[in-house]
Amino acid sequence: ALEGKRISVEFDGVYMDSYVYCNGTEAGRHPYGYTGFALDLTDLLHTDGTTANVIAVKVQNRLPSSRWYSGSGIYRAARLVVTDPVHVQRWGTYVTTEELSDERALLRARTTVVNESGTSAQVTVRSRVVDPGGRTVARAESTVTAGSAPETAVHELAVPDPKLWDIDTPRLYTLRTQLRVDGRTVDTCETPFGVRHFTIDADDGLVLNGRYVKLRGVNLHHDLGALGAAVDADAVERQLVIMKSMGVNALRTSHNPPAPEVLAACERLGLVMIVEAFDCWRSGKNRYDYGRFFDEWADRDIAEMVLAARNSPAVIMWSIGNEISEFTSTAGLAIADRLIAGVKKYDDTRPLVIGSHRHRSVPAEGSPADLILAKLDGLGVNYNSAASVDALHARYPKLFLFESESSSETATRGTYQEPERLNTGENHTPGRRATSSYDNNLATWTYSGEYGLKKDRDRKWFTGEFLWSGIDYIGEPTPYNVFPVKASFFGAVDTAGFPKDMYYLFRSQWTDEPMVHLLPMTWNHEKGDVVEVWAYSNVDTVELFLNGRSLGTRRFDRKRTTDGRPYLETTEPTGDDKTVTSGPYPGSYTSPNGSAGKLHLTWKVPFAPGELKAVARRGGRTVATDLLRTAGRPQAVRLTADRESLAADGRSLCFVTAEVVDARGVVVPGAEHLITFDVDGGSLAGLDNGREESAERYQASTRTAFHGKALAIVRSGVEPGHLKVTARADGLRRGTVTVRTTPARSRSTTPPAEFEPDLPPAPDHPFADASYSGRPDTLPAAMLDGDPATGWSNAFNKPATGLLPAFNGARAEDWVSVDWGRTLTVDRAEVSFTVDATHTLPASVEVSVWDGERYVPAEGVRTDRATASDTPTVITFDPVRGSRLRLLLTSAHPGAVEGAVRISRLDVPGR
Repeated sequence: ALEGKRISVEFDGVYMDSYVYCNGTEAGRHPYGYTGFALDLTDLLHTDGTTANVIAVKVQNRLPSSRWYSGSGIYRAARLVVTDPVHVQRWGTYVTTEELSDERALLRARTTVVNESGTSAQVTVRSRVVDPGGRTVARAESTVTAGSAPETAVHELAVPDPKLWDIDTPRLYTLRTQLRVDGRTVDTCETPFGVRHFTIDADDGLVLNGRYVKLRGVNLHHDLGALGAAVDADAVERQLVIMKSMGVNALRTSHNPPAPEVLAACERLGLVMIVEAFDCWRSGKNRYDYGRFFDEWADRDIAEMVLAARNSPAVIMWSIGNEISEFTSTAGLAIADRLIAGVKKYDDTRPLVIGSHRHRSVPAEGSPADLILAKLDGLGVNYNSAASVDALHARYPKLFLFESESSSETATRGTYQEPERLNTGENHTPGRRATSSYDNNLATWTYSGEYGLKKDRDRKWFTGEFLWSGIDYIGEPTPYNVFPVKASFFGAVDTAGFPKDMYYLFRSQWTDEPMVHLLPMTWNHEKGDVVEVWAYSNVDTVELFLNGRSLGTRRFDRKRTTDGRPYLETTEPTGDDKTVTSGPYPGSYTSPNGSAGKLHLTWKVPFAPGELKAVARRGGRTVATDLLRTAGRPQAVRLTADRESLAADGRSLCFVTAEVVDARGVVVPGAEHLITFDVDGGSLAGLDNGREESAERYQASTRTAFHGKALAIVRSGVEPGHLKVTARADGLRRGTVTVRTTPARSRSTTPPAEFEPDLPPAPDHPFADASYSGRPDTLPAAMLDGDPATGWSNAFNKPATGLLPAFNGARAEDWVSVDWGRTLTVDRAEVSFTVDATHTLPASVEVSVWDGERYVPAEGVRTDRATASDTPTVITFDPVRGSRLRLLLTSAHPGAVEGAVRISRLDVPGR
């Protein structure tokens, strides 16, 4: 039926090093996993009408091939493309705006025609511009003689009263192209594009359609959490909608060209993009990464990257690489020339940049790191101090600068530690590997989110920042590189799409709609706790109430940058930049206007159960509130769907949040119930809870709640009607949610996967646990191994960062426990404490025993303290039956180096 047609197979991405065969003959090869490619199969096909044609794809993804989770195989869309011999070349349309005013836009449309018929033909090329409302607003037509070489028709089209594509109004036009030969239409295609104008200047930053714009960006890797690397338009859209709600207006595709679905979503949502080519050039970062193929394939991959995205109004920069080893070598200069020429061959309308961690100081004049900057329009710096970006700006006054990776703090949703410290430690206890959400857990190369926001805010010439990262991603499990930690902790949002506190910090600085957010996010604490409460807000005055009683009003000062832009900030030393040695705030980041301060308000609150409420006022009028309630016992699972309807096509996704709530509907922050999900009228596509440390399978029918939440990703069925999701957990009232499914034009023919339960393994007994372990070599199990040379310790130390000094410290209080897996009668514990330069005996020890539902304080506790290090301290108490014993240890020197506690041996005789 297709005799006389040209038939090709087209892939948006195959990871990586793929070979395509047609009927046993190799049709082509494509190593890079992040660019698309097409192969003509016409001459390899059986045409007798009876013999099957078989396309086979072989992928040789040798590991490790990436620094992050890449996926493997055909993870982006694939399609057969059938054309007449005369057709528009793949990526053969190119639309640019040549002139722009309020009255009209003059467009230039280039259409490249291919003729594979073997004879020349007169081809009429028709171009029609359709506005965002579907109305034709411009037409043009011309004829080209298409022979063996491609021919390009150029049309100039005047569009009256142009509707601009902008961040707030992402209006899209469509170029509809038609080819006609001998009065017959032989090909049609549609090219979405936008009309907009922008400049990026080394002094004035980004001006988009005449308006100054700061890039408020994020970096995102390409995985979609529980869905893995396989691209899905609904999941991409959800991620970007969440980012946009944080105030994001820009995306850096780190560190590779994006899937077409990402490009299209940014166009629809109004997100500008830096499209990035490579994470390495010739010198790879892993044994089997793209560096193996760079010399032979880079030119073709640059061409594919540019051709695939050059019509997009969202794309405003091309990046030729990230943290490239050759940045500082002579070889890198020639490679940069080659890549820059490759980009400009196909598009010269956008600036070229590179992302660098090698320009944190000004390069020596004439060095490769210096000379490479002369070849570029802009430089993206990764994790630079304020002083370093100022020095670079002074040294390269014609080069625009931005932060291609900023902050990189690590945080876990719902985890909080030592807000008084600017950089606190990591918890290495298995099952509790998490990091503080107080914007204060930093690796050596990083700085806090607040620091990055202030640095960017204060410099009009600084084009903006791209947070590392917008969403947690699979791979690079910083700061823990140990199973079962499998995801990064860098995101403002976790892999399930649930915001962390950092999301609200950036929202307070990047959005105008009044908001206030309290952290900790929950109001469940211990009796006697004094909780440091922060408020992130874009409103100057916030009052805090506990059970209706005012705890005081805090205010931001109103300030202005040196160029006159207003902002809110406290006025106080912050201690967040040791490189500041002069001025009114030595040791603190200081704005060019001479001011220092924080982007949050603070209260010290003695805990009492009930309601904690923040009221944000502007001019005396309440404009925003945030309310936290103490959660009671878990009662039910509550389900909430992210949409009311979806297409019954067997492909569309619905994202359902499951929350473990108490009788009043308050999420229970400590709930870790195993939730079973059932779907009627659709199927499960994946489950998640945002926990970075988890061995649970994404493709299962059960998931443990994390801080009271889990996510079910549900795929529609193919029958219109309703999709019903049910969630069950032992001891809780089940939750249900129903979503309407509507008829679809096309349906998936792939049967849904059957997911089995994933039951977490039972721990071996006896099992030791602890609230906190300061180092990976001091895990709780070391208390039980009988070896006095090993033991548990809560001591941690933090190395220096570029902005913060190193320190050692001690936590004020921690607990350890032992679970022997059955009910016993116990009346004593023998605890060997270490006393050395960094450990002392605890000031006090409290004993409690698990009665099956909770820890009950032991009665009649008596302590016979040891006099030597690592010899037993005997603690006796009235006999009690239970399955676990817990010791609450209070430091004798909280915060001091010697105040940590170490246990080398713990014995609990029972009967």
